[in-house]
Amino acid sequence: MLTLAETDAGEAALPGGRADTLAETPFQTARREAMEEIGLPEIDQSLPHPFAVEHLCELPANLAKTEVVVRPCVALLHSYDAATGENADPEVSLIPKLDAREVAAVFTAPFHSFLCMKQEEQDSEDWYQGSWSRWHNSNWRMHQFFVRANDALVKPRGSPEQNVTSDETRHRVFGMTARIVVDAARLAYAQEPEFEHNSHWGDEAMIANLRRMGRLSETRRPSDELTRETMEKAAKLS
Repeated sequence: MLTLAETDAGEAALPGGRADTLAETPFQTARREAMEEIGLPEIDQSLPHPFAVEHLCELPANLAKTEVVVRPCVALLHSYDAATGENADPEVSLIPKLDAREVAAVFTAPFHSFLCMKQEEQDSEDWYQGSWSRWHNSNWRMHQFFVRANDALVKPRGSPEQNVTSDETRHRVFGMTARIVVDAARLAYAQEPEFEHNSHWGDEAMIANLRRMGRLSETRRPSDELTRETMEKAAKLS
């Protein structure tokens, strides 16, 4: 299962955020942000038995139009009990503690479904929609997934709808979040999606070219935005 958070703006995202210092590693940032947003204990804190977090890898960096570079960190939350040889259910036994200032809800979806045109009990239009657009000076596949609310939906304490689901509720996973999830699923299952997609991983080459142009600096100006002209100029540096 894949766990995602939904903001008050209704956008689905993976737990994460900016590094506090230049010395903070991506994994340290990811764990700290997961603690702040959904209550997952930090690296130096223990999880309730029998849960453990295993850091697996980092994916190539992705570039947002807002000039934010995102480094996806992949980890496995597992619940194998060596004493009994049984697995606990993390969705039931490890309930997230949400920061209501940042997270409106946490929900789950079958991870493998993000490689499929349709999910069990959902037809293709209810689950996946995709289209090609122009971005990074090339054709770009934009993914949208519509995840039905399920029994694992959790809302912040004090919410009038805490732990309440509706059959009509859909969580839209799109944009950079959708791309990162698809790429992580490609890697995890060694399988390509059933739908069309960009085959390359991340935006490392474009990021390097933009840095050569003096963009993506530590201090971002309010006027900074990656326009089509900027991306075309960066693409010519390759």
